[in-house]
Amino acid sequence: MYGLNDPHRQPYAEVLTRLGVSEAAGLSEAEAAARFQSYGPNALKRVAPVKVWVVFVRQFRSAVVMLLAAAAGFSAAFGDFVEAVAVVVVIVINALIGFFTELSAVRSMEALHRLGTVSARVRRGGALKEIDAADLVPGDLVELEAGDLVAADLRLVSAHKLACDESALTGESAQVSKHTAALEDDATLSERSNMAYKGTSVTRGSGAGVVVGTGIRTELGAITKLVAEAKDEQTPLEKQLDALGRSLVWVILVIASGVALLGIARGKEIVQMVETGIALAVASIPEGLPIVATIALSRGLLRMARRQALVRRLSAVETLGSASVIFSDKTGTLTENRMTVTRLDFERGSATRSEDGTWRHEDRDRGSIDEALRIAVLCNNASISSEAGGPWKTIGDPLEGALLLAAVEQGRDPFDLRRKSPELREEPFSSETKLMATFHRTGDTPGPFYVAVKGAPEAVLSICTHTLHAAGPQPIDDAVRESWLAKNRALAGDGLRMLALAFKHPPNEDARPYSDLTFVGLVAMVDPPRADVRASIEACASAGIRVIMITGDQADTARYVARAVGITHEDKAPVVAGRDLRQPAALSPAEADALRAVNIFARVSPQQKLDLIALHQAAGQIVAMTGDGINDAPALKKADIGVAMGQRGTQVAREVADVVLKDDSFHSIVVAISEGRIIFGNIRKFVIYLLSCNLAEILVILVASLLNSPLPILPLQILFLNLVTDIFPALALGMGEGDATAMRRPPRPAAEPLLPRRYWKAIAAYAGYIGAATLAVSFLAHGPLHASHETSITMSFMTLAVAQVLHVFNMRDARAPFLR
Repeated sequence: MYGLNDPHRQPYAEVLTRLGVSEAAGLSEAEAAARFQSYGPNALKRVAPVKVWVVFVRQFRSAVVMLLAAAAGFSAAFGDFVEAVAVVVVIVINALIGFFTELSAVRSMEALHRLGTVSARVRRGGALKEIDAADLVPGDLVELEAGDLVAADLRLVSAHKLACDESALTGESAQVSKHTAALEDDATLSERSNMAYKGTSVTRGSGAGVVVGTGIRTELGAITKLVAEAKDEQTPLEKQLDALGRSLVWVILVIASGVALLGIARGKEIVQMVETGIALAVASIPEGLPIVATIALSRGLLRMARRQALVRRLSAVETLGSASVIFSDKTGTLTENRMTVTRLDFERGSATRSEDGTWRHEDRDRGSIDEALRIAVLCNNASISSEAGGPWKTIGDPLEGALLLAAVEQGRDPFDLRRKSPELREEPFSSETKLMATFHRTGDTPGPFYVAVKGAPEAVLSICTHTLHAAGPQPIDDAVRESWLAKNRALAGDGLRMLALAFKHPPNEDARPYSDLTFVGLVAMVDPPRADVRASIEACASAGIRVIMITGDQADTARYVARAVGITHEDKAPVVAGRDLRQPAALSPAEADALRAVNIFARVSPQQKLDLIALHQAAGQIVAMTGDGINDAPALKKADIGVAMGQRGTQVAREVADVVLKDDSFHSIVVAISEGRIIFGNIRKFVIYLLSCNLAEILVILVASLLNSPLPILPLQILFLNLVTDIFPALALGMGEGDATAMRRPPRPAAEPLLPRRYWKAIAAYAGYIGAATLAVSFLAHGPLHASHETSITMSFMTLAVAQVLHVFNMRDARAPFLR
């Protein structure tokens, strides 16, 4: 590891020294750039673009090419060299068509892969920055929080309740608690608790580490089985197409062989009938299915990505079109995630913010404001910066950033407050306790230690024994506690997000954080609903999709936002709180149905999210789930479609999700569902088109052979139709913009096959119409018109070709007016 022998054995200060990096400032940008030139990108293996010649060679490996080659060889053996050359030309044309279409699909998928990146927060030049993880170099100081994927091998320099899931590396599923002390010489990989390794995930707490290994030089890079390239994914739809193609091959080969033998038995030329049988088999086998399906999927996915929805798994495309329920987070998905502190309430007064960012104080106790802003700054993992006197910018959780901005607006210096009260340890926020605490060393009386606590108002008030007055902490009783809870509910009912603040001075830094606290006051924050959400939810309703809000916020805030965005239109819509939820197994059928009818859930735990998803899945619903935190990861995996937030989502959430929203917008979910429906519909259209055209060709030859009539079309004409009127119209259907009414119909049943019975009937009907028209022209030419054999074949061929081209318009939109 860059000259470091077993960094886990060395004190982290020595590791920093040997890497030439300051713990306070990190590397300079110039030094980081120089090291990047020396060590290269932090990547296990660059996925090289598929070479053009490889795609070209693939075109000659198919059964279709083999059949065509057999036809050419057969013609040459019987001395028909013109026919043989024509078939070879067909082989080349077929290969070129396949080459350009597959190359387009390959490049589209490569473009998609480049869109998904992992980021890392590093300290460079004394400032915290977010960079692409591929740009990490040895010596970089990386900040870690719960939900992060560790992007390089790190020697930890700080750890606050830090724990990692290292199962991807060690195979052990239990999370590993971390610390910073040096270890013994013989510590195994799974025992190196002062290290964090690339490819693992942070499950709890926070910390920081210095990069000691990047790319292939990491422990993950040393395990070759973990760095092998993943196999190409095959979706259920592609499997259906493959199975359909294989089944049709055998049926068509039997039919083609029968046609050839029947023609020979009726006295037709052996060479012509063998070539006809081969050409018929080639024309009838829908070899265009997989390549057009690949094109449709890749183009559709790229179109989604351009509209802010990055689909990470191809199988999600089919499921998207079947989604019937969306469990949506509130913050950042339905709202703008643009937190602004608007009000502070204390025992003796308040402070309110105006639109221009100025504050009006109506307090009779400035000590409460000072204490509140101190807690807001110290119990906080966000950071703040301003360049050249410009506006303040925050890095980290938007809620915590809003607290820092509120302190700055009221004249407090966050850097000075943190310098005077350095953090000793942290109790990270937990979705179970709904609390966070930090321990600090200070010069204050009554003691040198200070604990700052923030969290849900009901959780904070339940562990407070005093409230802060001008004269100091005073005992709190149930009446005072209830008055604060009533004020909290009133403000939450106006759509404000609420936090409570508390503190204490313990005798030592090992004290329990959540007991004997002094309550300071409430913080109210506004997070306005997104402007486009209401229209998107209305679109979901038109498409037969229910939207259910599931949030960790309190009930009154959840109800207000749900009403504002159109999830409910009732002023007193029912809200089920997490504490009132029971496991699905304990519910009666009537209770389960009643719970499924609820549209708003508040203060819900990660386990309860899983239970709610299971409850709806048990009723046959296809569930999409949005999430951003590490605690959302199990629910994202459990849902039929996991949707992670690309901006504020943790890396673990993005890793397990099927879809990542680059703009965190609910509208992008609706776009993804619409595109999923369109992609599936396009694939179904071109499958119906190909099969009906191929079946029509079979019917024409088969009926003519059975009636012992002259063949209406020649082998090369069949091949021409296969190349021109099959592939190109099918491509147009597969890449089309789709049906404009896709989001005005109910979801497609998930168990519905690609071609239900009604579509097979349509295929047979279309093939019958096209075949009957072609045969009618052939019989008319040979009969009443007394046309020559060549003229009759030309007439039949043109009829079949024109009929297939016109058939495209049957596929574009079944609900469109006739003239359109």
